[in-house]
Amino acid sequence: MAIWYLAPLYVMLTTSFKSLDEIRTGNLLSLPGQISFDAWRAAWDSACTGVECGGVKGYFANSLKMMVPAVLISTLLGAFNGYILSMWRFRGSDAFFMALLIGTFLPFQVVILPMAQTLAMLGIENSTGRLVLVHVVYGIQFTTLFFRNYYVTVPGELVKAARIDGAGFFRIFFRILLPISIPTMMVCMIWQVTQIWNDFLFGVVFSSGESQPMTVGLNNLVNTSTGVKQYNVDMAAAIIAAIPTLFVYAVGSKYFVRGLTAGAVKG
Repeated sequence: MAIWYLAPLYVMLTTSFKSLDEIRTGNLLSLPGQISFDAWRAAWDSACTGVECGGVKGYFANSLKMMVPAVLISTLLGAFNGYILSMWRFRGSDAFFMALLIGTFLPFQVVILPMAQTLAMLGIENSTGRLVLVHVVYGIQFTTLFFRNYYVTVPGELVKAARIDGAGFFRIFFRILLPISIPTMMVCMIWQVTQIWNDFLFGVVFSSGESQPMTVGLNNLVNTSTGVKQYNVDMAAAIIAAIPTLFVYAVGSKYFVRGLTAGAVKG
């Protein structure tokens, strides 16, 4: 099953290192007769042969500029929300939490129109800034859910002892709870990185021109090729688009399952 699942990735890798002649005359599953990085250079710097049409380099940078602040802000806000909803309960906190969770069931298409109206009302012109706000708002409910489910498993006596010692709201959060929240923090970051980096709908709706993210740029590259179809360039660009999420999973995988199961059992 693993071989069957990884077969498309193998085909993508081998095709990206082949020339067009070898792709047309060779076997799909064969290794490249001579490894060539021309397709990778074309995918990164120039997507069209003989035409200065860019590549995915600019789109890649746009996605990074959008993803990094969106992930950090949504994770921090989710941590604050989970901290308040579990340790500083107020009247109606359960109803507020249930209302917040409704957002986890809303598909992307439902929020496009109200989000567009909100962005127009706020007067946000920068496309990257628009996408940051969109992904922060859409991701808060998920990060709040993860952190809240984790913090309810933390003994309340720990917070009570800190209050007796004179620690306030922010000191308890930054000095006690946040340092022990690394597994949940990694889950939120992996979740948000995957959702934001792979998003196409918000990127194509709320951005344009040189501010479009990587997924839109990859779509433009694959669907606007002129002349002979450059399959090796398309495969190389697709792998480049997948590298950030693969890297995040590789670095944070040991925390992922641990963070997902946090809060599943109390006591």
